Amino acid sequence: MKRPMKFLMQAISLSVFCMSTQAAHAALNVFACEPEWGALAQELGGDKVSVFTATNAMQDVHHIEAKPSLVAKLRKADLLICTGSELEIGWLPVLLRQSGNDKLQAGKPGYFEATHYVRMLEIPTRLDRADGDVHPGGNPHIQTDPRNIGKVGDALAQRLAEVDAPNAAFYQSRHQDFAQRWQDAIKHWETQAAPLKGIAIVVQHKGFPYLEDWLGLHEIATLEPKPGVEPTSTHLAEVLAQIQRQPAKMVIRAAYNNDRPSLWLSDKAKIPAVSLPFTVGGSERAKDLFSLFDDTVQRLLDANK
Repeated sequence: MKRPMKFLMQAISLSVFCMSTQAAHAALNVFACEPEWGALAQELGGDKVSVFTATNAMQDVHHIEAKPSLVAKLRKADLLICTGSELEIGWLPVLLRQSGNDKLQAGKPGYFEATHYVRMLEIPTRLDRADGDVHPGGNPHIQTDPRNIGKVGDALAQRLAEVDAPNAAFYQSRHQDFAQRWQDAIKHWETQAAPLKGIAIVVQHKGFPYLEDWLGLHEIATLEPKPGVEPTSTHLAEVLAQIQRQPAKMVIRAAYNNDRPSLWLSDKAKIPAVSLPFTVGGSERAKDLFSLFDDTVQRLLDANK
């Protein structure tokens, strides 16, 4: 009986060792609300993270269904990365409540909101639902300015090191490499985009104030009469009359926007309608953060010819 018992104890010891080794090398489970933060987490985390992105570039992130599949993913997550500023207010609170994952509740290290780390634009002076889809903390679409991506990256690298301390040095090294490449890329984009400074544009949705601030674009009209409200024929006619008095170089929209309003104005005003990727995956070229801005700048330059 001694020999079988010895083999049994060895087998148990080996099993425990394997389980502990797997736990030590298990990737940090990251739940990213938007593609840009999933891409950033992958840049900083490498093979130490397993990233799940809840939405894609062809979805309006204001309006996402809180599906059971998302609850299941959130339940297993170690770190939640979202934009914040109430961009996800229509679905994220439901997911958090149903997941029962205490690590990801607001105020815990596992809860990360990108808008906490940048200067917010278009902060409303009043809050009234009659004004449309207005966010109390300011416009949440911070990802259209690469300088914001860099600032969020600085904070996210620190947070990764906090929630996964054994790999802190790894995240620091990845961050240093990314930050240098990102700053070099920003300099290149800014040089390339210099001819865009000061041009007048029309936007379909108030989704580009950070892009405008970065490149010096001048927004003169919005196709939506109020944020999140589809344009009426009357409002479109008013915009057309306005740009006949005050010409614009182009009308821009995000990849997920309905293209009919911008195409109508393009046809009537004889200006280019430009679909910008808006986030990673928003065009065939925009496969990561670097190509996102490569494509964005090039599309604007092409329309400005």
